[in-house]
Amino acid sequence: MQISSQTELTWICAMHNSTANTLHTPGTCNETLSTQSTSSQFSLGVLVLLAFLMVLLALVTILGNILVILAFIMDRNLRHRSNYYFLNLAISDFAVGAFCMPLYIPYSLTGKWQLGRGVCKLWLAMDYLLCTASVFNIVLISYDRFLSVTKAVSYRAQQGITSNPVVKMVAIWVFAFLLYCPAIFFWEHVAGRSTVAVDQCYAEFYHNWYFLLCASTLEFFLPLLSVTYFNVHIFHNIQRRQRRGSTQDCEPPRSGSLSWRFCFLPRPGASSTPSEAEDSVSSSMKPKKGSLATESSSPSRTNSVTPENYFSVSLFARNRSKLQQDKKIAKSLAVIVCVFAICWAPYTLLMIIRGACQGTCVHNSLYEITFWLLWLNSSLNPFLYSLCHVKFRMAFMKILCPRKFATLRSGSF
Repeated sequence: MQISSQTELTWICAMHNSTANTLHTPGTCNETLSTQSTSSQFSLGVLVLLAFLMVLLALVTILGNILVILAFIMDRNLRHRSNYYFLNLAISDFAVGAFCMPLYIPYSLTGKWQLGRGVCKLWLAMDYLLCTASVFNIVLISYDRFLSVTKAVSYRAQQGITSNPVVKMVAIWVFAFLLYCPAIFFWEHVAGRSTVAVDQCYAEFYHNWYFLLCASTLEFFLPLLSVTYFNVHIFHNIQRRQRRGSTQDCEPPRSGSLSWRFCFLPRPGASSTPSEAEDSVSSSMKPKKGSLATESSSPSRTNSVTPENYFSVSLFARNRSKLQQDKKIAKSLAVIVCVFAICWAPYTLLMIIRGACQGTCVHNSLYEITFWLLWLNSSLNPFLYSLCHVKFRMAFMKILCPRKFATLRSGSF
């Protein structure tokens, strides 16, 4: 009975598609048949496993991004200009896990949309809006890091202006809405009819190759080129400063041997923070236990610590600390951008190919995998924050392990 019904469905779809081709309109029965065959080819155990993994991914996305939002609310140290963009990204990723994933899981497993056309339109609009906003937020974060490294003076001068990041955050949501949502809501009215089956839920432009190519260019290809450009310039800036600093590390002494002594001070590496670096420099400049006192009591008075020497050494330490900080920024940004490219590239390319061949050259299971890989990016972002940023890591520890955080904080004093 199941074989005969499947054969009958295949015959009906063939008749429907031949009629659609005569009318020069894309048929939707291919999509229905591929979805139903995908859900029916798995056993009950496999469906349960898939449902468990999908629900688990949604929970990880929700809880991880809630943690980021709570950390930003509870820890004032995170209320930095650049971290507002991370908050904006966490909000969009949280909504993906809280709204988009739960509504899609039954549809993905059964192949049928049971919530009606109105909820379908809302889900499509939210899904495209949130994912596009997430991409634009990554671009904005990259641009902000680019300014902080390459134009540090003007960037620091605007630190107290909160209206500037707020305007950019609002603009991201407006641009993300305008890219897809008008087409989702009004495409069938402009075309005069809907090509989506009653029990299916996908955008009307699903098989329109020209629209998908233009939208994907604005949503993925241009952002990827932008963040790549920002990253390359950040690394070039750091390399140029490193070469300049290496030639100035051990200059001939101008007013005594103090410059030579500073060349042998421990450099603030990856394990030391900028404040620790400056503390090490300032403590080495203090005549505590006779090192400098002995030099000042010697007949040569050129070795004494003058305000000019102290200022030059302190400035040197501050510049070196800023360089180390920018290195960490560049590494963390590179990780976030690489994960974004890996998660988004397969889906974007398959979506364009699928639209060009009207869905016949890409297997539905492969498309589903790339679709969930795209959503995986929203689950990974909170872990990338804690992996790449010490302040976020400490804020997470303050929320999840308050006793351990209190112990570490008391031990630091």
